[in-house]
Amino acid sequence: MNLLILSNPVFAAYAVAAALMILKGVAMSWLTVVRMTSEKGGFRSPEDLRRTPLNRAPDPAQLAPNERVERIRRIQMNDLENLPYFLVAGLLYVLIAPPATLAAILFAAYVVTRMLHFAAYLTAQTHDLRAALWTPGSLIIVFMAGSVLWAALVR
Repeated sequence: MNLLILSNPVFAAYAVAAALMILKGVAMSWLTVVRMTSEKGGFRSPEDLRRTPLNRAPDPAQLAPNERVERIRRIQMNDLENLPYFLVAGLLYVLIAPPATLAAILFAAYVVTRMLHFAAYLTAQTHDLRAALWTPGSLIIVFMAGSVLWAALVR
């Protein structure tokens, strides 16, 4: 049986979760641009101070850190530190043909915890809350990777 087809419920659940996480990651880039534009600041490169239709009044202060823009960048960095592990571990997990219900729960829980983590970070919640939301997702990745490792070693 080919496991990497959408008729496989485990792969279909993974595909949905992976697509949502990829879209979230891409959305963070757009959110950064929206924040930079609305704040008229938080730019990073000197060439961003050139007069353009989107920056009609360049000012050297636009290169200064802007907390509202930096918050989005930190959220994006957190995604870049976590989403690749999920994408790889999840795909490898599909290949061990786990129970479909368990896989669907793990994939859905990962997406939910990442979205809640995003909301907590965006609204400047405490590190304790963000960590409480990050931890289940991290443990899901560890569980999937451990399951793959076990399956590979005992085959």
